[in-house]
Amino acid sequence: MDFPLQIPFVQSLGFELVRFEDGEAEIHFDPQEGHLNSFHVVHGGALMTLLDVVMAHAARSPNAGGLPDERGVVTVEMKTSFMRPGLGPLKAEAKVLHQSSTLAFCEAAVTNEDAELVAHATATFKYLRRLPVGGRLISGLRSSD
Repeated sequence: MDFPLQIPFVQSLGFELVRFEDGEAEIHFDPQEGHLNSFHVVHGGALMTLLDVVMAHAARSPNAGGLPDERGVVTVEMKTSFMRPGLGPLKAEAKVLHQSSTLAFCEAAVTNEDAELVAHATATFKYLRRLPVGGRLISGLRSSD
């Protein structure tokens, strides 16, 4: 399944969107050598990105066969716990716990091939109207910065 939005950073990690509906999302990640840390396990930053992206997709997922939410989401806060090293193919699953007109509260888990918990996260996302960013001033920074 293709990602609804093309995000170059996410594309470079090779994430594969498997499920994207009814307040839930699932992404598979087959880590490569460039995703590892000095202990030769998946870098925590790659795992946090995986958790962040899968939760954001759950927050924007279509309900009852509809279309994805047209608004974008930005992460307001995120808490992550690491249980064991990330090795081999990984699966991230997320769901929306509560949603308001402006916020989504989500949780996600990353598991390994043996269905063992690798990492868990909760996060709050804010829904924002999408704006064209090409050269525009956004929050005091030019989008090209």
